[in-house]
Amino acid sequence: MADKPCNGDTTRPKRIFISDVDKYSSKHIAKFLSTCVAGETSEDDEAEGNRGEPAFQIVGTVSSPNDEETAFLLEQYTVSHLVKDELLERLLECDVVVYNISENATQQLVEEATWAITALHAELENFKSRKMFILVSTVMTWAMSKPQNSEETDVLLTEDEFRRRRPHPTFKNHNNLEKLVLKLGRGKKSKFTGYVVASGLQYGKGENLFHYFFKVDMNIIIIIIIMMIIIFNAKISKYILAVDDSKNTLEDIVKMISDTLGPGKIDKVPEQEAITMRELEYLSINLQLDALTIKDSFSLRWTSESGMVENMESIVEEYKDTRQLLPIRICLVGPPSVGKTTVSEKLCNHYQIHHIKIKEVIEEKITQLVSRTVFWTVYRLILVIIGRLADHLVFDILQEKLNSKPCRNQGFVLDGFPKTYEQAKMIFIENQDTMVKTPVYNTKITPEHVIALEASDDFLTKRVQGLPERVAEKTRCTQDEFLPRLMRYRQLSTAEETLLDYFDELEIHPEQIEVNTDDPDYTDVMKKITEMVGIPKNYGPSPEEQEEEDREKEEERKQKLAADAAEKKRRNEAALAEMAAQYEEWQKNLSEVKRQEHELLEAHCLPLRNYLMKYVMPSLTEAMIECSKIKPEDPVDFLVLLSIYIEQNGIY
Repeated sequence: MADKPCNGDTTRPKRIFISDVDKYSSKHIAKFLSTCVAGETSEDDEAEGNRGEPAFQIVGTVSSPNDEETAFLLEQYTVSHLVKDELLERLLECDVVVYNISENATQQLVEEATWAITALHAELENFKSRKMFILVSTVMTWAMSKPQNSEETDVLLTEDEFRRRRPHPTFKNHNNLEKLVLKLGRGKKSKFTGYVVASGLQYGKGENLFHYFFKVDMNIIIIIIIMMIIIFNAKISKYILAVDDSKNTLEDIVKMISDTLGPGKIDKVPEQEAITMRELEYLSINLQLDALTIKDSFSLRWTSESGMVENMESIVEEYKDTRQLLPIRICLVGPPSVGKTTVSEKLCNHYQIHHIKIKEVIEEKITQLVSRTVFWTVYRLILVIIGRLADHLVFDILQEKLNSKPCRNQGFVLDGFPKTYEQAKMIFIENQDTMVKTPVYNTKITPEHVIALEASDDFLTKRVQGLPERVAEKTRCTQDEFLPRLMRYRQLSTAEETLLDYFDELEIHPEQIEVNTDDPDYTDVMKKITEMVGIPKNYGPSPEEQEEEDREKEEERKQKLAADAAEKKRRNEAALAEMAAQYEEWQKNLSEVKRQEHELLEAHCLPLRNYLMKYVMPSLTEAMIECSKIKPEDPVDFLVLLSIYIEQNGIY
């Protein structure tokens, strides 16, 4: 829709307050209004020359200061640092106050808007000039509305029936706020007027509502125009619907997104599985609305009057441009066994782009042309009969692959192909007419980064010799195949016109990286390439997905800690069991040692026992018999004296 003239009050710029300027729609509203010049039309915007005074002074609240993102604001106030008394002072300085609750507004923002309209109305008697309050709301406050006659299913609801609107259960507070704005801003002669703009579901540029569907594969202007009309011409309805004329279903929209960005296929899931999507409450409403005020009162040219489906190409371009979702195209070349395929796979994982190997591309194409049952027979037959496909067929197949939507939208890594100057010329030049002095190359499929991995013949030969036989056969690096391939590569590298020369002529200057260490992760190589190419420009995780990823990482961390604790407990229990077994074994061995020591002592005592029994015990026995007969007072002394006597007299 074309811009309307920004005809402002030439005596003084109107001061406009807008809430949450760092949100998608509020930012675009504020940014657009900040560019309006008093008395200037949209045609004047494009004309060169001196610009007039700005029609508006834009101020607003932000969640966090960011001078680069909100440079168009005259003043910005950080919500967390602003108390209500200070905020009221800022609002009273403004001619127009805009609160935007159309975009997943939090309860806090709805409460703040409720406070703002109430506080301003309380200061009505102190107004020095007329003030206006505009609430940008959402059609979700109409979600449960029905026609007066329930049997009429095709009747369109218009803004004239706003008193009969019924909100979605989640949006009752939004509906109550709408009623409050219309109530407090009522009265033709009042210094304070209120308007409600019920916005349809917003799409395009940086919105998040359809982000999930864009990412799985990949209308704010109307609100701005209505606000302009309200500001300069208050003789319109207090409640305005801002919706387009589309009657697209969610399936229609998702199918078109898939057709534009992906393979054209969609998955249908039960509502119970989809209910986890926060956007579902927006996307599941079934309303037929007619914005009569816009059609009857405004002379507008639309950009997406017919809705998302018919304008998907331009919406996709807006979406990709706003989010800088730019494809990354890389060509990786080098001698055999230098690591092209491994590095290509790592780059594809890092940048979320597609790995293009010429052999797989050809096999994929042949699979499409013949049935799966005869695919390998046909493919082998082709290889046997002609050795390889004709070059022009290979180039056509590769061009078709590079022009596919996944490669055009996300990007690719060309793994080891093309190999020569002529091959590159046949693939990437759009116009092959020899009469054209300066052929034009296809910027949509030509690599923007060309990287040549280099290594010495000795290094490559030693690496190949260390490969397992199975791997060598799979990668064509057997002794019979590797050396001819390496020789062929060296010959092509010293040709009069090389592949790298082709890209040099296009001013896509190749970068050469030396591979001289056997690092299976190619850490240094990946670091150099990612520094050259830059950060990923493809779809990154949304806040919800990042939160889910963080949650999964935290869950993995907890599981790892639990597993480590269980493993530690198991090791401790095993160690204790081992110690118990060792102690039992030690006790057993100790018992055996004691038994053996006892037997040894018994064996050592046997000669002494025999001697005592032979020479001592008979004499001792006789002495004790005599002692028992005589019964001396001290038996011990008697035995001693007896033994001395026997010894001295030689009696035995």
